[in-house]
Amino acid sequence: MKRAILAICLAGSVYCAGCGSSNETKSASAAANPQAASGVYVATDARGIQTVTVAPSAIPEYLEITGRILADPTRVVHVFPSAVGRVAEMKVRPWDRVQKGQTLAIVESSDASRAMADYEKARTDADLKKKALDRAADLFAHHALAEKDLQQAQADSRSAITEEKTTLDHLHLLGADPAGTTNELRVLAPRSGVVLDIGSAAGELSKAVDAPQPLCTIADLDIIWVEGDLFEKDVAGLKKGVPAEITVNAYPGEKWTGHVAVIGDAVDPATRTIKVRVELSNPQLRLKPDMFATIRVLRSATRGLLVPTASVEREGSDAYVFIKKDNNHFERRKIALGRTVDDRIEINSGLAAGDIVVSDGVVLLRAEAQE
Repeated sequence: MKRAILAICLAGSVYCAGCGSSNETKSASAAANPQAASGVYVATDARGIQTVTVAPSAIPEYLEITGRILADPTRVVHVFPSAVGRVAEMKVRPWDRVQKGQTLAIVESSDASRAMADYEKARTDADLKKKALDRAADLFAHHALAEKDLQQAQADSRSAITEEKTTLDHLHLLGADPAGTTNELRVLAPRSGVVLDIGSAAGELSKAVDAPQPLCTIADLDIIWVEGDLFEKDVAGLKKGVPAEITVNAYPGEKWTGHVAVIGDAVDPATRTIKVRVELSNPQLRLKPDMFATIRVLRSATRGLLVPTASVEREGSDAYVFIKKDNNHFERRKIALGRTVDDRIEINSGLAAGDIVVSDGVVLLRAEAQE
């Protein structure tokens, strides 16, 4: 019985000694590393760590409007032949770039034959009237012709010259060559630009301006429109003339700048939106009609604290940053996030102006914090 009691006492002594040793070890560890106990981490190598000082700055609030690229309608020309005829040849193809005066198509037309015949007749008549006037003037100078006969010859000559000019203008309007001998009409480009569409082919009969579609459509794309749909609730936050930033899906990371040129005066009853237009210069023709685009305009700006997005460490629904305390000592602090502005993010709480935040090298401190 005495031996059993002695064994129990010895076991209790050993257990108590073990507990005391464990507590002493924890106390010694905390005493040796007080920064770790208080949530401050010491970077073993701070050469890869960069910091920024937090300061109040303007936080812009943008309005983003979905839109698309359009050709300026005032720079789009639908080309029709000037006379009824049959298309002999199309000289251009879709997306060809053409210059003003370039031949787009050749059309065989009886109107051209009649116009050239009228011009030739008028030119011959003008020559005859000119010779008659010369003879009348000579006779009048020798007192062999009455003055009224000279005046009649002058009037006939002027009339013939006018008729010749009228028929020549008609030939030019049709696109026929005054010196030509065929019934072919040349359809010329009325302006420089890009051929958007072809509406006819060789062998088809063209009815001039009565045709259901043009021979071709030419657009000058050096200036283009970006047209977007603005919701009713956002009308009050947008004004004509404000700067606008344009991005397109085709060129990620690239931006174009312009100004809001027009805010529509009517609401689309189907979509409840208002048209917004920005005009852009497009000298290299990189922006193509019907490309999807986004119009971003500044709605307002407020003051707040912004830090680089690289400074923020996320764990589930929580967010943290590392604050520099002194050389190689950093504190991990919980924060509340706000809006994201480009490559920076707003801090709603957890930071104050003047705090020094790690902007590069968070991964190094995260490794230290997890050890």
